[in-house]
Amino acid sequence: MRAQLTGLCLTALELGACSGQPGAMASNSNICVDFKQPKAAALPGVSADAAAGDDCVRSWAYSLAPSPDDAGTVAEAASAACNTQLSRWNQQALTQPGADERSASLITGEPTTALAEHNTFSRTRALFYVVQARAGTCSPPPAKDGVPEGIA
Repeated sequence: MRAQLTGLCLTALELGACSGQPGAMASNSNICVDFKQPKAAALPGVSADAAAGDDCVRSWAYSLAPSPDDAGTVAEAASAACNTQLSRWNQQALTQPGADERSASLITGEPTTALAEHNTFSRTRALFYVVQARAGTCSPPPAKDGVPEGIA
């Protein structure tokens, strides 16, 4: 019995040593955004304000991802840094007929408005980008005067 237990413990130690550090996971740099590449043109049907908001959230999320705070807190900070872009997107949406009407969310089916969906999109994308940057141990975009470059 003692020999079996010893063998089991040695096997567990060997398996745990595979990663180099206990609990360490491999990163996948292939998922990182290359901020040195020119920005792609906005997709058909995507407003310039929506694209600018997404670029802002991605840049701030990647820049703040190394923070020791939990991903949700970092994502909230990244999203908050882009309130100007979110406001522009919301203003653009308000020019559309019926923009202030409640309808069902295409994601959850819950009653919502366009402005609420924009806010949710910004926050969930920020969380995705923080986790993506951490999982890939990705480099942040270049910054100037404490602000990621390319944010309008």
